[in-house]
Amino acid sequence: MTDHALPPLNPALDRLRDHVLEHSVKTGDFTLKSGARSSWFLDTKQTACRPDGVIAVADAVLAMFGDDIDAIDAIGGLTMGGDPVAFGVQAVAATRGYALRSFSVRKEAKQGGITGRVAGALEPGDRVLVTEDTTTRGTSLIEAAEQIAAFGARPLFMTVIVDRGGTCAALAAEHGIDYRPLLTAPDLGFDYGS
Repeated sequence: MTDHALPPLNPALDRLRDHVLEHSVKTGDFTLKSGARSSWFLDTKQTACRPDGVIAVADAVLAMFGDDIDAIDAIGGLTMGGDPVAFGVQAVAATRGYALRSFSVRKEAKQGGITGRVAGALEPGDRVLVTEDTTTRGTSLIEAAEQIAAFGARPLFMTVIVDRGGTCAALAAEHGIDYRPLLTAPDLGFDYGS
């Protein structure tokens, strides 16, 4: 961790950050999937798959998107990382009067299926919030967005619980998608790429 104080956040993001730091961040000596070494490891499913954690995620999404949430018809992303975020946010949002539908993008098309890689309640023409639990480069979010567009829906927004790498914003901008991470590595007290 860095030596400086954590940056101030709005109350919903602050509660989410507290949960992520308590349940999803481990410090030590780790080799990441990319092969890089890191002093910290992030497993945000430990937040997204706990009842208090998923409520904190949903609160943060609803606070971050504000009135823009009315411009979203469906929420989903590449399975497995996008699933708990999409399903949890959809369920909590429904209790607050927001009628979002959720879906998953499979890693590959299901044999014998009629929907290809998309499973769930996505409909052609939907305005979509693409989700993921954690991103480092943004490639899973872009892969999901491409499949959503191929299905006939419109990926307009992207969000993640934590942006670990800091490069996804540029990638999203190249694809014309509004990217809004809930938390970033610096929000958690770490440098990007550390």
